[in-house]
Amino acid sequence: MNAIAPVQLKDREIFMDVLRGFAILGIFIANLQFFSYYNSNIAHGSFVYPEIDKRISFLHAMFVEGKFYSIFSLLFGWGIALQMSRSKLDDKLTAKFLRRRLWFMMLLGGIHLIFIWMGDIVAFYSMIGFILLTMRKMSNKKLLTIGIILILSPIVLYYLKMTFPKLNAPAGIFAEASQYLHKHWIVPKYGEGESKIIRESHSYFIDMSVNMANSPFRFAYLIFVSRIPKVLGMMLIGFVIGRTGFFKKVEQYKKQLIVFLLIGLIIALPANYMLAYYMENPGNYYDLKIEGWYETIAYALGVATLAMVYVITLALLFQQRFLHNILKVVAPVGKMAFSNYMSHSIIGIVTFYGIGFGMMEQVGPLAWTMFAVIIFIFQIIVSTIWLKYFEFGPIEWVWRSLTYGKKQPFRKHIT
Repeated sequence: MNAIAPVQLKDREIFMDVLRGFAILGIFIANLQFFSYYNSNIAHGSFVYPEIDKRISFLHAMFVEGKFYSIFSLLFGWGIALQMSRSKLDDKLTAKFLRRRLWFMMLLGGIHLIFIWMGDIVAFYSMIGFILLTMRKMSNKKLLTIGIILILSPIVLYYLKMTFPKLNAPAGIFAEASQYLHKHWIVPKYGEGESKIIRESHSYFIDMSVNMANSPFRFAYLIFVSRIPKVLGMMLIGFVIGRTGFFKKVEQYKKQLIVFLLIGLIIALPANYMLAYYMENPGNYYDLKIEGWYETIAYALGVATLAMVYVITLALLFQQRFLHNILKVVAPVGKMAFSNYMSHSIIGIVTFYGIGFGMMEQVGPLAWTMFAVIIFIFQIIVSTIWLKYFEFGPIEWVWRSLTYGKKQPFRKHIT
């Protein structure tokens, strides 16, 4: 196990950390809708602007929805490929080490999922990571082909669920488990109305109880929206990028990347416009109506494509010296992505739940987007200062120490 040494900060792919930092911001903006319990029909207060918020919601659907978890998925596969390439062990021992890393990632994500916020993605990513490892010996061409098919597969999967409703059974099992917990645990103890309970609660234990009851529903949602093939598809593409070192050759392939970027925009912009249009009536999607299938087609064509457009755009900008130095400012957030991601849950709970400032249903899309940017700037400052004195973020340090089976260096030796 000691033959695989932790990646030193000086050896990290700085561009990956920049990407990871921007992905964290996008994911936070998307998640704030759920932390805030925003509903345009009941939202009220000085931070709600109905007409502007309606337009911002449309723009979120076009430019935020799905794009940043897709980038995070890409980076996840990319990172595993880099770890494998740097390992001094043979393939089987390296895979064994990476599985150990994924198990502890799942443990930390599970703690976050159950005890802090049901919207966790970390545990889910670790589960998909195990699938990725079983495919690691495939050729790059095969991985890219499978990745693209997986990204497009929800089109077929949704149509099949429309045609054969019994195919929704896996998601239904988790949804029913959550409903059972609410009916036999939450309602008898705290009454009905999830948002009402959380809004009026001043107890972490009550909030945690509701969150635990909601946790199975998280998996119902992930299965219903076909998140597994979407994430695995992007991971496979990221794995190929990492294995080939493609983004170290940006200047070499600059013309090809610009062409791909332009084609990507031609596909992504109209597809995401249609996605935003159909998302204005979410009931159609969850009721398996034909409009939901159109939404799925728009999502499959537009989301991953626009995510790649973002990645390529940042890669090209990163090659310019002036912009390179500006973008590097974001890297510390990416180096501490795990810690910053989990801190978002704490910030969201303290800001919106009754246990904190109780701003639930009082903040609209415009306000929470501005709030996310302010928090992001704060995290850039805090992460930069933190990494002057510590090798890793606190959650990263725990994860590494568990993975390597011994306490890892934490404080930097400043001379």
